[in-house]
Amino acid sequence: MEVLTSIVNQINGVVWGPFMLALILGVGLFLQVGLKFMPILRLGYGFNLLWEGRNAQGSGQISPFNALMTSLSATIGTGNIAGVATAIFLGGPGALFWMWMTALVGMATKYAEAVCAVHYRERDELGNYVGGPMYYIKNGLGSQWYWLAIVFAGFGAVAGFGIGNMVQANSVASVIKSNFGVEPIYTGIVMMLLTAGVILGGIQRIGAVAGKLVPIMAIAYILCGLIVLGVNAAAIPAAFVTIFSHAFTPAAAEGGFAGAAVWAAIRFGVARGVFSNEAGLGSAPIAHAAASTKGPVNQGLIAMLGTFIDTIIVCSITGLAIITSGVWTSGATGAALTSAAFETALPGIGGYMVAIVLAIFAFTTILGWSFYSEKCVSFLFGVKSLLPFRLLWCAAVPLGAIQRLDLSGCWLIRSTR
Repeated sequence: MEVLTSIVNQINGVVWGPFMLALILGVGLFLQVGLKFMPILRLGYGFNLLWEGRNAQGSGQISPFNALMTSLSATIGTGNIAGVATAIFLGGPGALFWMWMTALVGMATKYAEAVCAVHYRERDELGNYVGGPMYYIKNGLGSQWYWLAIVFAGFGAVAGFGIGNMVQANSVASVIKSNFGVEPIYTGIVMMLLTAGVILGGIQRIGAVAGKLVPIMAIAYILCGLIVLGVNAAAIPAAFVTIFSHAFTPAAAEGGFAGAAVWAAIRFGVARGVFSNEAGLGSAPIAHAAASTKGPVNQGLIAMLGTFIDTIIVCSITGLAIITSGVWTSGATGAALTSAAFETALPGIGGYMVAIVLAIFAFTTILGWSFYSEKCVSFLFGVKSLLPFRLLWCAAVPLGAIQRLDLSGCWLIRSTR
C-alpha cells in the first residue's frame, strides 16, 4: 500500500503540476478569446435553448435537456460538497476564486467539446448515436491519431470504475453508516439493484432518471445553501474580500487552518474546478453526442451551461457557506467541513441534509459515469461488450461500498464528484 500511495502521489504531482494547470487554463482562455467570449455573452441564450430542448429536436436518442442532465449527473456530486471543502482546507478561501476562473474559461472548452462530439458522432451497430473524444479524434484528426483515441477510451473505461463507481459507492456507504447506522454492505446491495434498474435500460432510461432526479436535488441543495447564506448574510461581504485577497496573497494560519501559499490556492482551486465541471476531461461530450439536437452549435451552447451550473452556482454555494460560517478555520475537511457549515445555520438538520444530498449526488454520478465508461468500452470491443460491462459495473457497486478507499495521495480522486 505504501508503494501504491507513493506512485499515486508522484502521478498526482505531475498531473496537477504547473505545466498541466497552465495548459488547462491556457486552452480554455485561448478558446474563450477565439470565440470572442461568446460562451459568456450568450449564456442567457443557452438557457433558452435548454428550456426549448426539453423535447427532441432532431436526430438522436435523448432530448438536449436530458443530455445536459446526464452530464450533470456525473459532475454534480460528492465533490461539490466534499471536494470544495477539501480545496478550501488545502488552499484557503482563495481556491474558490480560481474555481471561478477555471469555470469561466472552461465554458468555452465545454462548448468546443460538445460541438465536436455532435459533429463527428457515429451510429453503432445497434443504431445508437455514439460520440466523444475517441470519435472526434478518429474522424476529425485522421488515422495517424487513432492510437490516441484508443488511449482515451482505455483510460476512460478504467477511470470510470474508480472515480465514477467504487469511490462514489464508498462515499454513500460511509455517509449512510455515520449518520444512520446502516452497514455498508446493505447500502451497497441497495445501490447495486437501483443502478441495475437504470443502466440496463440504456441511455434513454439514464437520461430520463437524470432529467428528473438531478434538477430536484440540485435545486434542493441550492435552496438550503441560500438559507445558510441568508442566516450568515452579514458575513458575505467580508467573505468575498477574503476570497479575492487570498487568491493573490498567502493565507496565514488561523485556528485549525494551517495556512496556504498562493500556489496552493491556484493548484487546488483549478484542480477542484476541472474535476467538478469536467471541462477538458472529455467525459461530458459522450453524453451530449446522444442528444437529439438541431445541430452541433445548439448543443454546444447547452453543454457549456453544465460548467456554469456546476461550478459558478453549486460549488459557490458550498464555498460561501463554509467561509461565511467561519468553520473553514476549524481544521475539519471534506464533507465534515460542509456539514459543519450547514449545521451552524440549521442546527439539528443541516448535517443530515448534507448527508442525504451527498448520497443522492453520488448515486447519480454512478449512473452518469456508467454511460461514459460504457461508450469507451464499446469503442474498444464493440456493442457485444455492453451487457457484460453493465453487469460488471453493477457488481462493482457493493464492492466499492465495503472497501477502504483512503489513499492519502488521492484526495482529488476521492472528491472528484
